Amino acid sequence: MTENQAPRAYQIRTFGCQMNVHDSERLAGQLEDAGYVPVRAGSKPDLIVFNTCAVRENADNKLYGTLGHLRPDKVANPDLQIAVGGCLAQKDRGEIVKRAPWVDVVFGTHNIGSLPTLLERARHNAEAEVEILESLETFPSTLPARRESSYASWVSVSVGCNNTCTFCIVPALRGKERDRRPGEILAEVEALVAEGVLEVTLLGQNVNSYGVEFGDRLAFGKLLRACGTIDGLERVRFTSPHPAAFTSDVIDAMAATPNVCHQLHMPLQSGSDRVLRAMKRSYRSARFLKILDEVRAVMPDAAITTDIIVGFPGETEEDFQATLDVVEQARFSSAFTFQYSKRPGTPAATMDGQLPKEVVQERYERLVELQNAISWDENKKIVGRRVELLVAEGEGRKDAETHRMSGRARDGRLVHFTPAGAHVDRAVRPGDVVETVVTYGAPHHLVADGDLLSHRRTRAGDNAEAGLRPKTSGVTLGLPGFGAPAARPEPVSGCAL
Repeated sequence: MTENQAPRAYQIRTFGCQMNVHDSERLAGQLEDAGYVPVRAGSKPDLIVFNTCAVRENADNKLYGTLGHLRPDKVANPDLQIAVGGCLAQKDRGEIVKRAPWVDVVFGTHNIGSLPTLLERARHNAEAEVEILESLETFPSTLPARRESSYASWVSVSVGCNNTCTFCIVPALRGKERDRRPGEILAEVEALVAEGVLEVTLLGQNVNSYGVEFGDRLAFGKLLRACGTIDGLERVRFTSPHPAAFTSDVIDAMAATPNVCHQLHMPLQSGSDRVLRAMKRSYRSARFLKILDEVRAVMPDAAITTDIIVGFPGETEEDFQATLDVVEQARFSSAFTFQYSKRPGTPAATMDGQLPKEVVQERYERLVELQNAISWDENKKIVGRRVELLVAEGEGRKDAETHRMSGRARDGRLVHFTPAGAHVDRAVRPGDVVETVVTYGAPHHLVADGDLLSHRRTRAGDNAEAGLRPKTSGVTLGLPGFGAPAARPEPVSGCAL
C-alpha cells in the first residue's frame, strides 16, 4: 500500500474447529502486519477471508452458497477481494474458482503464511491465485497472530495427525503430526501472560501424543507441569487428547499442577467395540471407561466432555445401545454429538451399510435426550457450591435481558451470574475473576443469582474494557503488543524441557 492510500479493511469468517479459530488469529496478524485493518462494525470490508472446514457434510454447500451471495458485491465493487483458505480449500483446490470465478485467492492449510503475497499478486495480475501446498510451509507459530481475546488464548503444541480414523479427513488435509519444541511453547505462553492473559488452552489434533516427533512419550505431562511454573498463568486447559495415547503421567500432572484445570475433553466416538474397530480407533470401551475412573480417582471434581458419532456405516441397534450404555456409565458433563456424514476421500465414505437418514436421526435424538438428562443431573449436584469464574464476553445470549454476565468455572462449565453485591469493585468486566454460589443447574449451563462473594479486577479486564487484544509476533516471540502493529521486538529466549 502506498503512503497516501487508506488502509484496506479485512473481515475473516471462520468455520470449524479450534484449529481453524487459531489459524484465523494468525491470518489476522499477518494482514495487520501487511497494513490491513479490521473492518469497523457497520462498514463494508475491502477483503473477506473465509477460513473453511471440511469435516461436516454441508460445509461445501454452506461455503458455495455464501460465495454466491457475495457475487453481486463483487460486481458492484471489483476492488473487493475474496479469499478462501482452510481445510475445504485444501480439499477442493481449483474447483473453488471454477464454481465461484469471482474468488481472488485460494490457499491451503499448509501455506496460511502466503495470504498477503497471494492477495497482492491477484490484485497485480487481475486474476485468481490458487496455491495449495502438500506439506507445511512454515509452522503456524512462526506467524504473527492477532488474538481474539484479552484474557484467554490458544497455544498450538502441534499440527497434523498420525492417526487413520476412517471417518476423518483431517490427516489428509493437515498432514502428519509436527511438534513444536517445548521451549517455544513456553515462551509463547510467558509472552501472553506478560500482557495480562490469564488462561491458555494447549491445542493439538491429538494433543497428548505431543512429543512423538522428538521421541519423548512423556513430553505432554512435562509440558503441563512446566506451565505450572509460570507466574500469573491462572488456568491451563488442553484439547483434544486421544484415548489410545492417554497415559497416567498426564493424569498425575493434571492433579499435581494447581493451574491445570480439572476439565478433560475425551472423544469417545462410539461405545461399540465393533464400530471402534471399523473406525480404526485403537482403544475399546473398557479402556475408555478405565481412563475416566483413573481421572476421577485423583480428581473427583473433574468435568469430562466427549464427542460421539451416531450412525457410522454398519452401526446396528445393538452397537448404538452399547454407546448409550457407555454414556450412562461415563456421566459426561456434556457431549458434542454428531450424525455421521459421508466425506469424500475417507475410507468410511465407501463402506457398506450406509444408514438411512431417518434411522440416524432417531438414534441421534435418543442419545441427545439421554445426555441432556445426565448433564442436568450432574449440574444439579453443583447447586450450592462456591465457584470461581473467569468472566467471559459474548457467551450468554440472554445476558442483556436477564441483567446477568457469564463466565467459565475452572471445570469449564458455563455460569450465568448476577454482577452485584458489596464486593463489586466499580464494574465487573470480561477478564475479571469473580466468586459466587451456584443457585440453579440447567442441562447446558449453571445460574448464580446471589451477590458476588469476591471480585478481582485484572489487567485482562483493563484491556477488555479498553478494547485491546494482544498481538504475538511469532517465534522467536518477543512480547505481544496491543493496538496497531508495532516494530518487531528483539527475540526473547525461551526455556526448554
